[in-house]
Amino acid sequence: MKMIFAVIQPTKLHAVRQALARLDVTRMTVCDAMGYARQRGHLENYRGHEYQTNLLRKIALEIAVNDDFVDRTVECLEEVARTSKEGHIGDGKVFVVPMEQAIQISDGYRGKGAI
Repeated sequence: MKMIFAVIQPTKLHAVRQALARLDVTRMTVCDAMGYARQRGHLENYRGHEYQTNLLRKIALEIAVNDDFVDRTVECLEEVARTSKEGHIGDGKVFVVPMEQAIQISDGYRGKGAI
């Protein structure tokens, strides 16, 4: 079992959810996130005053999958969350980490059955 953390552009959420549903990956947690990296923020105007914003809005996805779904889930995220064929700074990141145990609270299923 693996936990996949993905940080993507908010405009890509709908497309990512649809693409993952086609792969039968239908369970995920979606969170609003703020962050910065190589984008380094941008300038905004508010009531005629210009100011620098360092934190940019992103979407954080948490997806728990069994081992046989890891590669296709990551490939799907890479393909669909990319904003163009070449990609751009700020398209996001995907992290895959081992998951030791999963427990379904409602009925106590453990391991692969809980995912």
